[in-house]
Amino acid sequence: MSGMRVRQSMTFPSFHRAALRALAALTMLIATSVRSNYVFDEDPFQPVTQDETVSVGGVVILTCTVKENDNSSLQWSNTAQQTLYFGEKRALRDNRIQLVKSTATELIISIAEVQLSDDGEYTCSIFTMPVRTARATVTVLGVPGKPVITGFEDAVQEDSTVTLTCTSSGSKPPAKLHWYLNQEEKPGRPDVVESNPEEPTYTVTSELIFTVTRNDNNALIACVVDHPSNANANANGDKKTEQSLSVLFSPRVSIQPESDLPREGEKFYLQCVANGNPEPTAFVWRRKDGELPPLAKVDGAFLRFESLNKTDNGIYECQADNGIGMGDVSHTLLVQEAGVNAADPTAMSTSSGVDHAVIGGVVAVIVFIMLCLLIVLGRYLIRHKGTYLTHEAKGSDDAPDADTAIINAEGGHSGVDDKKEYFI
Repeated sequence: MSGMRVRQSMTFPSFHRAALRALAALTMLIATSVRSNYVFDEDPFQPVTQDETVSVGGVVILTCTVKENDNSSLQWSNTAQQTLYFGEKRALRDNRIQLVKSTATELIISIAEVQLSDDGEYTCSIFTMPVRTARATVTVLGVPGKPVITGFEDAVQEDSTVTLTCTSSGSKPPAKLHWYLNQEEKPGRPDVVESNPEEPTYTVTSELIFTVTRNDNNALIACVVDHPSNANANANGDKKTEQSLSVLFSPRVSIQPESDLPREGEKFYLQCVANGNPEPTAFVWRRKDGELPPLAKVDGAFLRFESLNKTDNGIYECQADNGIGMGDVSHTLLVQEAGVNAADPTAMSTSSGVDHAVIGGVVAVIVFIMLCLLIVLGRYLIRHKGTYLTHEAKGSDDAPDADTAIINAEGGHSGVDDKKEYFI
């Protein structure tokens, strides 16, 4: 019995020591197995990898390098830990996976026509003692589909509120949607994101609500998808959708005359120019405060005059109707005399100004001459009137009465002659 106890006491310590050695070896193996892509400068055998991002349908390149090698082989494994390449040897029958380069210190492979199922962590291993590994994360972007705009298949009325919806599906991560009206960004409601069943992708929806005006007619409404795959050269699909907006509005009307200087006796027309959606088709011509002239004929948007006359002067009105509303405008017609030069609208005013100037100058000269004549005539009359009175008064100084004075004045000259008689 004592011998058996001695054996048992010797057996258990040896088993315990063996278990400890195995545990220590396993711990060392786990500790030396690196499951990251961090670079440890002190270990030249540690593989180095790099994370990659690729869009669905694109090509991804996986590169694994080491600084030194002890003739151990490098290996790439997929997300399911299936060996893809072991050195130069392909291990998985997948024609999408190709060898790019294989040396003692580098193993590069490519995966074409990437699918969403290729997303995940890939492992590069080198079978040294112990085995060293590094991970590379491949992020596969789900390419969003072309956006679809709905909500205004038909034309909309002016000043009405419209709600437009833009939808894009198949994105991973979820895309962002932006609205534009004639290149100007418009804020929409927050995007609504829904996950797609049986796929790791999303459907994104956005709404734009705004009030339209006539200026928005034929405007371009655009919905643009913003997604990381847009910057990837391998991305496919259209990221922008445009649609023209049709707005119905009543016409705006103006009258355009054939000439700015209509003359008597000429043919002439007034054109009613109307801008509306739809285009106006009904026009009504009226003359304010009276009937249209007998020689004026309505021809749709035109009012034609066969021969202008001064009696055609007046205010003419045009009304246009496009079924959405009506618009009207007026125009004042002034017919010029036939002698006015229609090629020179300023001829009438210039000629009139010259005539008035000439007439004014002639009148001024005539007035001046008449004043001069009146002055000369007045001076002449005053001078001769004084002389007459002086002769008439001669002989009246010594007359005893008026009769004698008159007789003396009438015969004064003969008395003088009498004084000139000579006696011999």
